[in-house]
Amino acid sequence: MLKFEKFIATTYRQMDVKQGTCSKIIIQGISADVAILDYCRENPGIDYICISTRGAGTYEKVFGSNTGNLITKSEVPVLAVPKAYKIADIKSVMYATDFRNYSEELKKVFDFAQPLATKVEALHFTWPDEVIFDKELIEAAFKEKFNYGLTLHVEKNDGIHSLIENLQNQIKIRKPSIVIMFTDQKRTFFEKLFLSSKAEELSFQMKVPLLVFNKN
Repeated sequence: MLKFEKFIATTYRQMDVKQGTCSKIIIQGISADVAILDYCRENPGIDYICISTRGAGTYEKVFGSNTGNLITKSEVPVLAVPKAYKIADIKSVMYATDFRNYSEELKKVFDFAQPLATKVEALHFTWPDEVIFDKELIEAAFKEKFNYGLTLHVEKNDGIHSLIENLQNQIKIRKPSIVIMFTDQKRTFFEKLFLSSKAEELSFQMKVPLLVFNKN
């Protein structure tokens, strides 16, 4: 517990933030992800799970890592922070969207971004047969509906690179402080085994924190 308290105090000091009141609880379980999921079910008032991620090998990518399992199973939003991430001011949030259920998703994005007074950028990749969006019209509609502005980026999803590769490239270009995604947890065992969640796959490669919400 003393080591844990020292870690928390050091984190506050590095962030140049006055340490507030916080609970320090050590729980035991067969694995970290299972113990965390059980604890969240027993304590429904938790808003976010924050966990460090350091990538995963081939075995872990197939059968799951602690972070990957939380992303694909937790009803509580998961904030995955890369191990090598250096503390920095949160200046922008990038919301990767397929424009399905965007109204419900944007509400959660803005609820997260507004207290931080940070700008929101929405990123959407189009497919060859997809109708092209009127970027300015959508931006204006979002601002009127949610009373919080955002910038929309619409990019073509080329057939040469995977969606994850294209998303990684946009992250390098836009340099967001945090990336937000929504993942579908209602997949069959076959899909979970051979078709990894895009959010889970991205979490293994991220250089900036990734916040993942459950679509369902």
